[in-house]
Amino acid sequence: MRDPLTTRPASANVPPGTPWEVFIAFLKLGLTSFGGPIAHLGYFHSEFVNRRRWLDDRRYADLVALCQFLPGPTSSQVGMALGLGRAGWRGMLAAWAGFTLPSAFILILFALGVARYTSLVQSGWVHGLKVAAFAIVAHAVWGMSKTLCPDVSRKVLAAVALGLALAIPGSAGQIAALIVAGLVRWWLPNSVSPAQAGGQYAPLSPRVGLIAAMAFMVLLLGLPLWSAVDASGAMSLVEAVYRAGALVFGGGHVVLPLLQASIVPNGFVSNDQFLAGYGAAQAVPGPLFTFAAYIGTVASGPLTGWLGGLVLLIVIFIPAALVLLAALPFWQKLNHRAGIRRALAGVNAGVVGILLAALYDPLWLTAMGDWRDVALAVAAFALLLHGRTPPVLVVLLAGIGGWILAV
Repeated sequence: MRDPLTTRPASANVPPGTPWEVFIAFLKLGLTSFGGPIAHLGYFHSEFVNRRRWLDDRRYADLVALCQFLPGPTSSQVGMALGLGRAGWRGMLAAWAGFTLPSAFILILFALGVARYTSLVQSGWVHGLKVAAFAIVAHAVWGMSKTLCPDVSRKVLAAVALGLALAIPGSAGQIAALIVAGLVRWWLPNSVSPAQAGGQYAPLSPRVGLIAAMAFMVLLLGLPLWSAVDASGAMSLVEAVYRAGALVFGGGHVVLPLLQASIVPNGFVSNDQFLAGYGAAQAVPGPLFTFAAYIGTVASGPLTGWLGGLVLLIVIFIPAALVLLAALPFWQKLNHRAGIRRALAGVNAGVVGILLAALYDPLWLTAMGDWRDVALAVAAFALLLHGRTPPVLVVLLAGIGGWILAV
């Protein structure tokens, strides 16, 4: 039996799963994954590479490297690809729903009446969750570095990527680090054997990729035209949210100021409402793109309330899904070429450097206030590395520890 979207039998390479299995796995992460997109990649690695073994380090790094190049929320796109590879298109939808809906519903509740509790982000237990995110990313880097940087040349590339990512802020430094690492490794002949190539985890047919690319561009170019003739103003809000999701590089932290520039001046929400939602978004698990659910709920005009929140939640993720589907089939074909495999080995080393950079900024800078935070992070890391404690329990214990330290 073949998956309707992919070019391989559903049982090839990775044992097939069910959409329900994918949903439950991602729902657990959607309820507990604090710390932003880089931390999410650490949670995914712990759950799907180490624990469930849906794929290996190299294939996981392939997905991360691909999604780093794409516009949209990197961690959500990696999650969609994992669901797609595990259970087809329904698995992709299940992964998105499980990972996204918990934080979306919380933000809708904030918008309906509890946004005044934005001081929650300064509480001790939330700070403990940030410390847990630091420990989980550190554990992911520790494991990935052994597989993806096994020789001196790739260790050097990871160090170069680390330097570039720290020297050039934002997504520009990350993309530059991956490009440099890939080009340098590509120039080294016979540096990677065919057996070491990762292979794409969720290959698609080229036709699906072309259709997705066309849909992406039609919406990007057509929604502004539709909003220009829509008297109600609802399509202007939809267009602004879609454009932000389609053009942003760097994930959720970058999309927030873009949304503010598009939405607040047009009067859809006040600046006070926007900032209240921004504060709430920092205190919830899951992707920051779910902030669109808050915007849709509090917005003035015909598109408002919980229904408006769900509509904008879907709108902001549509371009991320389309661009992922457009890229995957062609990424797979390129990955089979020896030169591309060499470049990909370099890019994978660059991913380790980028994760190391993120471990410092923003995770260390935002989570490590004094020696007590460092001690809590070391304890959480030790539980993951030596105690083999589930990340969910580590998150819970770190939250309790942060609350105790704040008392």
